[in-house]
Amino acid sequence: MTTLDTRSTTLVGADWASARTVAHGCLPPLAAEHVSVGHAHRRVLASDLVAATALPAFTSSAMDGWAVSGPGPWTVTGTLLAGGSAGPLAPGEAVVIATGAQAPGGATAVLRSEDGVVVDGRLEGHVRDGDHLRLAGEEAHRGELMAPAGVVLTAGHLGLAAAAGYDVVPVVRRPTVAVLVLGDELLDHGVSARGRVRDSLGPQLPAWLDLLGCSIRSVARVPDSLAALVEALISVGDVDLVVTTGGTAAGPVDLLHRAIEALAGRLVVDSVAVRPGHPMLLARLAHRVALLGLPGNPQAAVAALLTLGAPLVDALLGRPLAVLDQVRSREALAAPGRATRLVLARRGDAGAIAVAHQGSAMLRGLAEADGYLVVPTGGCAADDRLAWLPLPR
Repeated sequence: MTTLDTRSTTLVGADWASARTVAHGCLPPLAAEHVSVGHAHRRVLASDLVAATALPAFTSSAMDGWAVSGPGPWTVTGTLLAGGSAGPLAPGEAVVIATGAQAPGGATAVLRSEDGVVVDGRLEGHVRDGDHLRLAGEEAHRGELMAPAGVVLTAGHLGLAAAAGYDVVPVVRRPTVAVLVLGDELLDHGVSARGRVRDSLGPQLPAWLDLLGCSIRSVARVPDSLAALVEALISVGDVDLVVTTGGTAAGPVDLLHRAIEALAGRLVVDSVAVRPGHPMLLARLAHRVALLGLPGNPQAAVAALLTLGAPLVDALLGRPLAVLDQVRSREALAAPGRATRLVLARRGDAGAIAVAHQGSAMLRGLAEADGYLVVPTGGCAADDRLAWLPLPR
């Protein structure tokens, strides 16, 4: 059951949907910056993109052939290539024209090369007015909306922005992130041995965060010591978000709550009623600086990252809270009576089906799945439609 600690406005044991909403409202959007069109791929547009010129900017030829004026036959007076210009045509005149070249004034159509023939300097062929002319402004008028603020810029958007006259575009600054991996039991290299295990979150979390839209400033290992953890949190530098792994529960070396208290931080969400990943937390350390505490088990950490981290990053980037698709579950799935269950699954035309290796400490399911089926408390029957939480791609 969700409870609210009224002394600190902390959401304790939040239900999954409420936790997403609270995380999205935790911080305001970051400021805008201008980047070159060629470097804006996957960035979030900060303000509406409107055409700085008509698109196309001038009427041009859609074919190789002849620009003609009026009915034929026509007298051929010259040649016009892309990037060039020519004086206006009089009725009965024509010029050889290349695809993309600006049509001369007076041109009423373009006669394709394969449809015309020149005999004794006279061009003959049949064409209708307007044939094979790309009219100025037929794609967009100057000032027309090209893409709204909040859109994630694709390669297609970049081409459109360049064609519409932009050298730079306004984008929301990417959230800067420091990742702290906690745990004396973790190995940086080699295979697990003598009770120690290989760190799998240090290598994968930066990739997940990059896909969400973040800029990774640092990844560091922190030993199981309160003093070391506090020092690491102080030393992360000027970042928007600190992401930690492990230390969120109540075990003998789960020190994150104590470190937040030592730094006079404020818990925003303290655990979520979801499996896996329930001992996640979200806190404010200082003005505009958030701390996202993920469990130490790898699948639980990713589930927590998508539960609290993805909505928080969306907010920082000025994007609305993602509305989740609905997908048919191809099988009955169990869930606890008082918690949502996130089930790794593959999605296809017939619905989604759970992958093997669902354990919170397992990694194979994350490598094989497309996303999570969001199973409500108490479970679902086969063919029930469930919310779909995609893995970032």
